[in-house]
Amino acid sequence: MPGDAQVGKSMLEVIDELGVYPAEAFDFVRQGLIYTVNRIHGESTDPNANRHVSGPDLCLGLREYSFLQWGLLAGMVLRRWNIISTLDFGRIVFAMVDNGFMQRTDDDCLEDFRNVYEFRSAFESGYKIESRT
Repeated sequence: MPGDAQVGKSMLEVIDELGVYPAEAFDFVRQGLIYTVNRIHGESTDPNANRHVSGPDLCLGLREYSFLQWGLLAGMVLRRWNIISTLDFGRIVFAMVDNGFMQRTDDDCLEDFRNVYEFRSAFESGYKIESRT
């Protein structure tokens, strides 16, 4: 069977089995994938269109999506969910892939998510609160 996915496992069972990230983190990654695919490929009604995104593209999309969702609190929200590196995004993605909730290509691997960007600086540096004086 492709990906050796266990048939019939629920998303909650997958989340419990991994035991690291809450359900909200999985939902965020799923929604962020939709955002990233639409950002890169545009909205498409063709069910046969290739709408694949790479691990690095997804990490960048998830960063952008997190800022749209939570603004400057994005890093704090992700840390609360035990997401402290881009590899954490990959672990969530591959837990869903391995259980049939997402698809991958033969070229995709967990290592694609390693060190895409330095998490702390990606979510904390470069932001200034300007005062009107």
